[in-house]
Amino acid sequence: MVERCLAWGERTYVMGVINVTPDSFSGDGSTTLDDAVAIARRHVDEGADVLDVGGESTRPGYAPVDAATEAARVVPVLRALRARFPRIVLSVDTSKAAVARAAVEAGVDLLNCVRRAPDELLEIAAAADLGFVAMHNQETTQYDGDVVDAVVRALEEYGRRGVRRGIPRERMIVDPGIGFGKTAEQNLQVLRRLDRIVALGFPTLLGASRKSTLGKVTGQAPEERAVATAATSALAAAAGIDVVRVHDVAQTHDAVQVADAIYRGWRPAQWTE
Repeated sequence: MVERCLAWGERTYVMGVINVTPDSFSGDGSTTLDDAVAIARRHVDEGADVLDVGGESTRPGYAPVDAATEAARVVPVLRALRARFPRIVLSVDTSKAAVARAAVEAGVDLLNCVRRAPDELLEIAAAADLGFVAMHNQETTQYDGDVVDAVVRALEEYGRRGVRRGIPRERMIVDPGIGFGKTAEQNLQVLRRLDRIVALGFPTLLGASRKSTLGKVTGQAPEERAVATAATSALAAAAGIDVVRVHDVAQTHDAVQVADAIYRGWRPAQWTE
């Protein structure tokens, strides 16, 4: 269970992305089991606390895949990672119930859904005693009023619905969905008010890694946005975000450790005066 491995409020945890897809927006997708395991090993060596495996791209203009194809991509990887890293928190990035059920059998701890909080997935997580990440997402970038107000309202509703479905509050994680149903300007507004997401009282996750908004600010290609991602992750840690989901673990790990030392009072085990 997630809370046994991740003690909320002590520090910011790093979730390493493993895309088992040929069409990842960031160009880091793996298409073989060996490649995926190698990426996972690097993430763990660089300080990842969580590994998140996904088998369907969500890039703009992505080609959807059916549940059987997605499961065939992620389940062998999940099984291999569960065997190799028995103490790591293991997550599956999916919005399909069939894939979620297969992932449960493969030993995941966490369901990470980019399609808000579907009741069927909430029920799977509750029945299997898992954590759940509900991400804000909508089809358009049009909002009735302030975008931050809308995101906060939606995340509060997702969290409450998950609790009603049987997921303990400490396992119901909310994600503001940077890059999903938001313009670059709206993404920056949400990032500036992460404290409001934290104030909801649910565990929190931020996935801003290599996103196009960072590219618009820096002028860099996705694979060049590690420093921009680390900067965003440090700001998230300072705001109290519990987990940051990233492609570049090493840079982010260092950035959030410094932020946690300053803002949370965290110290490494070897700390001496």
